[in-house]
Amino acid sequence: MIRLPSADAFTGRISPLWRGLAAILLLCGLTLALVESRARILRSGTEVRLATAPVDPRDLFRGDYVILNYKISTLDTAKLDGDKAFERNQPVFVSVAPGVDGLAEAKGVYLARPAAAAGGSVLEGRVTSIGACVTNANGDPDCSAGRRAIRVSYGLESYFVPQGTGRAIETTEHKRLEIVAAVSSSGQAAIKRLLIDGKLVHQEPPY
Repeated sequence: MIRLPSADAFTGRISPLWRGLAAILLLCGLTLALVESRARILRSGTEVRLATAPVDPRDLFRGDYVILNYKISTLDTAKLDGDKAFERNQPVFVSVAPGVDGLAEAKGVYLARPAAAAGGSVLEGRVTSIGACVTNANGDPDCSAGRRAIRVSYGLESYFVPQGTGRAIETTEHKRLEIVAAVSSSGQAAIKRLLIDGKLVHQEPPY
């Protein structure tokens, strides 16, 4: 019977220096792949304008990260197309289209990715809670109207800003704050620009 050398025997012949270099190169390669993946979304993704919604002021600003909430974060499934039964941590796809003000409005939420409507986009998200309070036209929670909504995160809920510049964002009324996200064809999204009163405050570099 032919015996193949074990992996331990093979790696034992490689000096610790070369093993260390190989590990460093592997980590660098993985990091570059992640950076390039995000940069590709920012370069070629479809731009979607997102209206923000109120967030707990105690959590709005943590260090150099702005904590964000969106109108499309809370979805009243009874008023939307698509599936109706969801579970926590379940991946979902949210179909959006620009409203009369140009800001994205949710049109449907699905367990399987639907085709994007003309002029619209599909964002991939994950259900963070079920049985949430629905929201009113301003994006404020309204529990008196029922708790049939689901909460969805899109990976857009925190945004790094230069040190010392977060105070203006922290004290800004959510109605004045707008996020422009880039959405890839697969539904992955990344924050591209942050605006207050329609004026650019921060723009994410491509790398």
